[in-house]
Amino acid sequence: MGPRLTLLGRGAWGSTLEHLWKDLGLEVRSWSRRDGGTPEPLLRDSDLVVVAVSMAAVRPLAASLVQSWPPGLPLLSCSKGIDLEGLCTASQLWGQQLPQAPTAVLSGPNLADELQRGLPAASVIASHDGNLASSLQRALRTPNLRLYTNSDPIGTEAAGALKNVMALAAGISDGLGLGANARASLLCRGLAEIGVVLKALGGQPATLYGLAGLGDLLATATSSLSRNQRFGGLLARGLSEQEALSCIGATVEGPRTARATVALASRQGWRLPICEQVVLLLDGGVDAQGAVRALMERDLRPEA
Repeated sequence: MGPRLTLLGRGAWGSTLEHLWKDLGLEVRSWSRRDGGTPEPLLRDSDLVVVAVSMAAVRPLAASLVQSWPPGLPLLSCSKGIDLEGLCTASQLWGQQLPQAPTAVLSGPNLADELQRGLPAASVIASHDGNLASSLQRALRTPNLRLYTNSDPIGTEAAGALKNVMALAAGISDGLGLGANARASLLCRGLAEIGVVLKALGGQPATLYGLAGLGDLLATATSSLSRNQRFGGLLARGLSEQEALSCIGATVEGPRTARATVALASRQGWRLPICEQVVLLLDGGVDAQGAVRALMERDLRPEA
């Protein structure tokens, strides 16, 4: 008998996880904002709460559950992004509200559509609590989803959030027809920008080149299944942010993450040229061609 799971959030990713774990024979109870009401009753008798809501929904959800969270109930965060208000990750938000709850993070190259079709993938469970990460690794692995562990939840979340911005930028590059050389160059420099944020937040360098870093970046930035990549392509065609979002018809985390990251970079004095140009484009300060030109005309410098 496996753990009894409560899943909060039934978007594309949450629904995929629910399907995978039910097929594994686990008991999964789920809640979505569309259901109305509160998920509080589902917390009782649960062994694990898995949160797969959008980043914008994390703060109000966490605040609503503070009083009803059972002591010692662990939480697995699957939300990817940077909170605009607090300029922090999802697990940091949960930690502020539920400091006593054992917490882990799930991230990696996990395009929901492919997993729903039974295609193989791998992800990482990250936690400061090694025993929690290992127990979740054993309990939640499926025949088509291989799980690894690491001890760097903040680095894992930073990489998972920033890759959406780089996927958006890659979609712009592809939408402009700039070719494979440009895309490869963009993603290489994008990985370096992710590394700046990851290191500054206290993440471990190895995480950048793992599943949550390079792995997730390659999947999200090169696949038409990626909402952020498609969104960037629509911006390249001249659509506004709201027009592109309407075309996608689902949550796209890249814009919010880009704005939050640039705000954080401004506060800390980091230089993140790709993120900065993405925000300028979103805010109408430059068009797609102008953003590319600005990146190409930056002062010459060493690669490192």
